[in-house]
Amino acid sequence: MNWKTNQALQDIVADLPRFTQALTELADRLGLDIAPLDADHISLRCHQNATAERWRKGFEQCGELLSENIINGRPICLFKLREPVSVAHWQFSVVELPWPGEKRYPHEGWEHIEIVLPGETETLSARALALLSDDGLSQPGIFFKTSSPKGERERLPNPTLAVTDGKVTIKFHPWTLEEIVASEADDTTM
Repeated sequence: MNWKTNQALQDIVADLPRFTQALTELADRLGLDIAPLDADHISLRCHQNATAERWRKGFEQCGELLSENIINGRPICLFKLREPVSVAHWQFSVVELPWPGEKRYPHEGWEHIEIVLPGETETLSARALALLSDDGLSQPGIFFKTSSPKGERERLPNPTLAVTDGKVTIKFHPWTLEEIVASEADDTTM
């Protein structure tokens, strides 16, 4: 089944044009040329467990569950879809579905993409910020956050730089999600 025709996913099918436009506008404000960048996956946000469960059932019919993990105290599922999600020039086959956490997002639906910048983990933020224009760095209403989310079995350090305008977010990582999931499988201590 194609995710675009799955009844359980029609709200996020309808949300995709809004997300694509908002993401393009954010990249333009930042002076970020997205064309040469490798974006690894796309992520959702929801306010209710029932919504996360409905989306999970829909994605299970349209692809395979790559991983289910507890990150920052909440379940997060990764799905590899048979039919990708198209945003700008990217084709996302991997979708991140987090259950609701303590933070409330202004919108339920598509929330961010994650761009992979391979290289030293210690220099991720500097390398990501170098892609933004000086004007983009000082835009009002633009916020930056660094973090290091980690699943229980992850072996790779996974620093993140998130840039948001409060509507959508662009995140930068040194690894693809599939590399992170593979690092979990390499854990021989379990």
